[in-house]
Amino acid sequence: MIKVDNLSFSYGPVPCLENISLSLEEGKIYGLLGENGVGKTTLLTLLCGLKKLRQGSIVTDGEIPSERTPSFLENQYYLPDEVAPVNSTAIAFARERGCFWPRFSEQNFCAIMELFEMDIHQKMNAMSAGQLKKSYISFALACNPKYLFLDEPTNGLDIPSKAQFRKAILSYTAEDSVVVISTHQVKDLENVIDPIIILDRRDVLLNASVAQISEKLYFDYGTTVNEASIYSEALPGGLIQVYPNTSGRESKVNLEALFNAVHNNKQLIKGIFSHE
Repeated sequence: MIKVDNLSFSYGPVPCLENISLSLEEGKIYGLLGENGVGKTTLLTLLCGLKKLRQGSIVTDGEIPSERTPSFLENQYYLPDEVAPVNSTAIAFARERGCFWPRFSEQNFCAIMELFEMDIHQKMNAMSAGQLKKSYISFALACNPKYLFLDEPTNGLDIPSKAQFRKAILSYTAEDSVVVISTHQVKDLENVIDPIIILDRRDVLLNASVAQISEKLYFDYGTTVNEASIYSEALPGGLIQVYPNTSGRESKVNLEALFNAVHNNKQLIKGIFSHE
């Protein structure tokens, strides 16, 4: 489990994150959403220990990430948005580096590469950007870390590859793992990420499961405007509206509409979910 308490971080005099608190539990794939510049990538790098806190604390199974002890590092993997080509075949890259993660599986690496329709013997510096991204994703999943942090993993992937990614993430993460995926491409991951975290510079606006969101908010795909709507958007043939769920009815959560509803009604949403 990861416990974040009153986290603050700044780049020199420029604050990036202020007084952020949240918990990340085992066995869940979190979607980390937020506007550009709110600090999603910074939070991921703090969680994996690549940056040191200015204030507050992060504790991961009793360890401090910034101390980067071997016991901590062997259980976590951070995949940035941009990945570097190397002068090595994909399989050689995986074999050389997999030894640093005790649960690394070469068999799983090959299986995930096959799922992505990738050649394990292809040189990584001869790959396209999308192919290179798929190779790194395959390696990250094959390492089977307890804590996996992915920053915009579907950037650069074509439509078939995004479907393959969804299958891979659901098939090759352990039941005890904590996966945090930072993304702007919410439609790519709508059926994968749960719970949903929506981050603001000075607050966590939402940290709730899809079931909790559906219980508290109603997503109306209709043609009639509801006066209680806190967000609405025109769709072909009608509207998507979000309003407080006072009737107990179930609805399908639309992540784009959810994000916009939260962004436009920050204090209202916090009040609605304050007892979760």
